[in-house]
Amino acid sequence: MYKEWLQRGTLLLGEEKQNKLSQAHILVVGLGGVGSWATEMLCRAGVGAFTIVDADVVDVTNINRQMPALAETIGMPKCEVVATRLKAINPNVKLNVIQQFIDKDNIPVLLKSAEFDFVVDAIDSLESKAFLIRQCWERNIKIISSMGAGAKQNLCDIRTGDLWKSEHCTLAKNLRRLLRDERGRKLPVIYSIEQPNKEAIRPNPQGGKPIIGSLGFFTATFGCFMTEYVIKNI
Repeated sequence: MYKEWLQRGTLLLGEEKQNKLSQAHILVVGLGGVGSWATEMLCRAGVGAFTIVDADVVDVTNINRQMPALAETIGMPKCEVVATRLKAINPNVKLNVIQQFIDKDNIPVLLKSAEFDFVVDAIDSLESKAFLIRQCWERNIKIISSMGAGAKQNLCDIRTGDLWKSEHCTLAKNLRRLLRDERGRKLPVIYSIEQPNKEAIRPNPQGGKPIIGSLGFFTATFGCFMTEYVIKNI
């Protein structure tokens, strides 16, 4: 069955690449509107093992854009829902499921837990994102990082490029500030050159981060761009 369901992809990728994917172990950090779709597409491409990390549970506001978000999964841990989905796609996939917030204390432990072929960074927390990137650099682990996909909707403006050359992305700008002492290092990122729609950003009445408009087809395409990068560069 494994060979059968991968035959269409193998026609494009070739046997060598397909075998490499089947032997790969990918770490995905963040299973929201970008990371969840990247995980599914990598699984459908034949990646053999995943470590998936996310602390959140499914919220009703996630339904418009996140793979694990359904009316029947509200309140369930995203990690558990995604794990069930991956097993439904490929019963033989190997999974390590971690429900926790990523921070400076547990990132080193996480990266030491296995030999990862690639890290898919789809987290929003800026400090944790910068620390994860630094730790991957120190360990020579390949990483692809998602920039901001909120308040935007033009698919033709999505780009794959270097962090230091990205444009019109507040998250990328702030990340460059945190990593400015590492400017000589290249970091592949997915970003959009579209100017964010300020009308789609509202204050949070409960305080904290603002509420940013987002669309499922846009965040999912970010995830597909990440998948493309991993497959081509693994």
